[in-house]
Amino acid sequence: MGENRFVYMDHAATTFTKPEVVEAMLPFLKDHFGNPSSLYSIGREAKEAVETSREKIAQALGAKPDEIYFTSGGTESDNWAVKGTAFSRQKKGKHIISTPIEHHAVLYPCEYLETQGFKVTYLPVDEYGLVKPGELEAAIRDDTILISIMYANNEIGTIEPIPEIGKTAREHGIPFHTDAVQAIGNIPLDLHGKDKHIDMLSLSSHKFYGPKGVGALYIREGIEIDNYMHGGAQEKEKRAGTENVAGITGMGKAIELATANIEKHSEEIRKMRDRLRAGIQEIPDCRLNGHPEKRLPGNLNFSFEYIEGESLLLMLDQMGVCSSTGSACSSGSLDPSHVLSAIGVPPEISQGSLRLTLGDANNEDDIDYVLEVLPQVVGKLRAISPFYKPASVCEK
Repeated sequence: MGENRFVYMDHAATTFTKPEVVEAMLPFLKDHFGNPSSLYSIGREAKEAVETSREKIAQALGAKPDEIYFTSGGTESDNWAVKGTAFSRQKKGKHIISTPIEHHAVLYPCEYLETQGFKVTYLPVDEYGLVKPGELEAAIRDDTILISIMYANNEIGTIEPIPEIGKTAREHGIPFHTDAVQAIGNIPLDLHGKDKHIDMLSLSSHKFYGPKGVGALYIREGIEIDNYMHGGAQEKEKRAGTENVAGITGMGKAIELATANIEKHSEEIRKMRDRLRAGIQEIPDCRLNGHPEKRLPGNLNFSFEYIEGESLLLMLDQMGVCSSTGSACSSGSLDPSHVLSAIGVPPEISQGSLRLTLGDANNEDDIDYVLEVLPQVVGKLRAISPFYKPASVCEK
């Protein structure tokens, strides 16, 4: 059935690179190949391209250009924010606050810091994955030196109360970092408006139709942070290494496109998602994971009882549907999702999870097709399960 169909519903894992982005990059992969640190003309051209993209990213986020530092992607940005802040402030204290549902690019640096004498408090989240600002307030200590809480979760799509969290951090004089990799291009951000209390913010180009291998870290002016890369004097001597000029140029174009009409675009994606959600919820014995309303416009995460998630993915793939069970960065792990475990989903149910994330590669025909094949696949897998007994419709 899916032989001639290709439906991509894994935009949270990566996105296609838009033609306009590729076109912007091409000159710097061919004729304009100069090193931005060189003084001759093609070097100056490369430098100008880097700074133009820095301005575009700053404008899209409501930041200043000199607060944007280019990196190799979201993982480096997260590592730099967490480790750089911890090591620069360790004389003031060694206590960090985060959550158990962070991306591993935050969780693993925190675990590493714990081996170096730091203490990490992982705030509990509720059944929807939300942090309660009051519990953050209660967790702050005199030696707390960093708060790192993601803007929106990559698996279940829940959007955290970032303005309230940031306000609490600022009142206590604690630097606040947020991993906004999933938020950029999906919901509006304003670092000098509603998000003004964010001190550091991570973003990754390939999540908003830009190239892979390039990202950025917003560091608010005046924030103390150690260098993560040492070598040359690039990025105002904060992040060494010859700049990825083509990638940076593509990223600048991509964020410009992704944020141009973001409210209208997000609403279009949300309407498709809600129709898909309503159809999936007709399948018995499933549950929607994450907050029903406070979630990214393209994100759906369901757990289907009596089904193994990998089998579900493989059968959908045979039908031409690309999806995931959770984070693409953890796809090789057989362990239950740490995010679903944190919101109280039992392991036997979380193993049957499916994440569908919509974006610019989708249309209404894709929704029709998934709603046609997904119930069939679920039915086939349950038919061979010795534990399945038909029960109730999906939890709303």
